[in-house]
Amino acid sequence: MQVITSKDNELVKNIKKLKEKKYRDEKQQFIVEGIKLVSEAIEENTNIDTVVVCEDCVNDGTIEKKLLYEIAKYKCIYVTEKIFDTLTDVSNPQGILAVINRENKGNNIDYTQDFIVVLDGIQDPGNLGTILRTVDSAGLNQIILSKETADSFNPKVVRSTMGGIFRVNAIKSENLIDTLKDLQNHGFEIVVTALDTENSVYDIDYNKKVIVIGNEANGVSKEVQQIADKKVKIPMLGKTESLNASVAAGIMIYEYVRGRVK
Repeated sequence: MQVITSKDNELVKNIKKLKEKKYRDEKQQFIVEGIKLVSEAIEENTNIDTVVVCEDCVNDGTIEKKLLYEIAKYKCIYVTEKIFDTLTDVSNPQGILAVINRENKGNNIDYTQDFIVVLDGIQDPGNLGTILRTVDSAGLNQIILSKETADSFNPKVVRSTMGGIFRVNAIKSENLIDTLKDLQNHGFEIVVTALDTENSVYDIDYNKKVIVIGNEANGVSKEVQQIADKKVKIPMLGKTESLNASVAAGIMIYEYVRGRVK
């Protein structure tokens, strides 16, 4: 087993660059890290470019033999703990990560779906990842992101999706207003959350609906609100005036689920 020990190794330097969005876009690659995510990447038959393993995690048994057998089928490199620490993005790494080639799923919206989630300027990677995970849990296979929304392949987003990143097509919209109008032309109603309404999220049906979740600080943009077909709010009995964006998204997504569970 050859172990890379130099931080100047070209492969190591190229993987380290993938922490930055411009290199992820340029190389059309992203990183997944940890035993669970690497295992899911294998199970989902993703296009794995390289697997990186910390030699100490092989020696101490952190990584099970079954997974070591699976990753041996791919291009696999071993590095020292010191080198792995320069690649990892977590405080307590498990000693394994994989570089994934992004599949070109395209930006074509699947209009056959009856419920679509749109994110208008979500900035926090944790929120974006959690929403992607929730979308996946509801059996939905796409989400639309405004160009101001965080990068869906940010390492923190990828970790927060808990594997959802492999199953949900994150469609980037360069002009969200045009995209929403196009959805309206395909028979969808645009639903936004707002405070200036008496309509509750519990008062509407979720058939052929697009729900828009707004920026953490400013909510849904005025331009989007102006073209919305419905405004709704989440009733709150306490003194808190607003909810975390991922919580609000979860509540509305699961109103859609509730209507389909018998």
